[in-house]
Amino acid sequence: MAEIIPLTPGGASDPSEPFKESACKLHPQTMCPAFGALRVLARLEGAQPAMITDTGCLYGLTFVTHFYAARKSIVAPALGTAELSSGKVQEAATAAIAEAASEPNVSVIPVISLCVAETAGLAEELLPSSIDGKPVVLVRVPAYAIHSHPEAKDIALAAVLRRFVDRERAHEPGALVLVGEVFPADPLIIDGVLRKMGGRVLTTLPGRHVDELRLAGCGAAVAALHPFYRETVGVLRERGVGVVAGAPIGADGSAAWLRAVGTALELDEAVVEQVAAEEEAAARGFLASQPLKGATIMVSGYEGNEMLYARLLVEGGAHVPYVSTSIGQSMLTAADEAWLKAHGTEAVVYRKAIEDDKAAMARWRFDLVIGTTTLAAYAKELGIPSVYYTNILSVRPLFLAGGMIASLSFVRELMNRRPLYERMVAFFADADPGGTP
Repeated sequence: MAEIIPLTPGGASDPSEPFKESACKLHPQTMCPAFGALRVLARLEGAQPAMITDTGCLYGLTFVTHFYAARKSIVAPALGTAELSSGKVQEAATAAIAEAASEPNVSVIPVISLCVAETAGLAEELLPSSIDGKPVVLVRVPAYAIHSHPEAKDIALAAVLRRFVDRERAHEPGALVLVGEVFPADPLIIDGVLRKMGGRVLTTLPGRHVDELRLAGCGAAVAALHPFYRETVGVLRERGVGVVAGAPIGADGSAAWLRAVGTALELDEAVVEQVAAEEEAAARGFLASQPLKGATIMVSGYEGNEMLYARLLVEGGAHVPYVSTSIGQSMLTAADEAWLKAHGTEAVVYRKAIEDDKAAMARWRFDLVIGTTTLAAYAKELGIPSVYYTNILSVRPLFLAGGMIASLSFVRELMNRRPLYERMVAFFADADPGGTP
């Protein structure tokens, strides 16, 4: 279990759990891990997922592939109580794979194994490695082993990357592989800045085609823009690809990241320094107005990139005393956590639960809450402006000066909505028990 930083010197009665005692943190507030795996796998062109799970899970996760992923159906065996008790999960999985292979335009079959299949003993060695020339890739993402849906994205991407990465082609000088499910404009913006330095973006993972997976091994370096892609980065490191941690966030982070990329790609040091300085100057020019000065903001989510947004808010002048995320602590989160702690963040909570977030709201008076739907609803009841992190902020540009300006300007607009929330609370407070004002 990842360490949770105490809120106060000495913490609470249990220093490892400042918000609640004897809490189980094995299943933090997040969606089913299969949600993340399906987002990555169903979007691959030619991929036909075969999901081995019970009918209840299948019912809920079918929605994911149509709405959030690729409007693609899932092939799955009908596994109810009778089928599971009969001990024929292996045969059912093999039949589902064969059915997936018969679908039109299929080039790869990801087999997604969830809790039921794992506990029933689905054996990888008994599954075909390919069928009719179409590769079969097993992706194990049971909820009891993978603790958040973003980390399941990593597991899924690493699984298919191992199968398809080209290990024979030489590394392309100056080519950078980006890893992170980011806003579509961000890789284009990054590529434009890298080209000024003499480099370029080779591809961005998770991609939409198997060819992008093959190409990823040809990069001279890989940048883990999101800190939970640990296995994916490991696959590329085994290929001999250099690793750049962190992301081009705000003024501090963007300049440091560009210099690190320049070093990893062995670009001209003077040119890199000039571009990094220009980018930092553009960011600081906007930050000079301190658009969020005096605001206290809470950041909580289950996307895994919450600390990146918290850094932007702090650079914009906001006080961000509390940040929580569903992912676990790792070396890829260390730099952002250290930066936040050095700039006034008192608590960084990994594997968070809703109880953690509510306790933080009782401790600090927030002017804006950026969190999950559950937390946003709770904050609105208190008259605090709040938004759903995933659908409101995580779908906007983030990186370099352009992304920073867009994100901070939007947050400032959200802050101006407080009178609306206060009127809403006052309206319901004046209502009689029957609901009539």
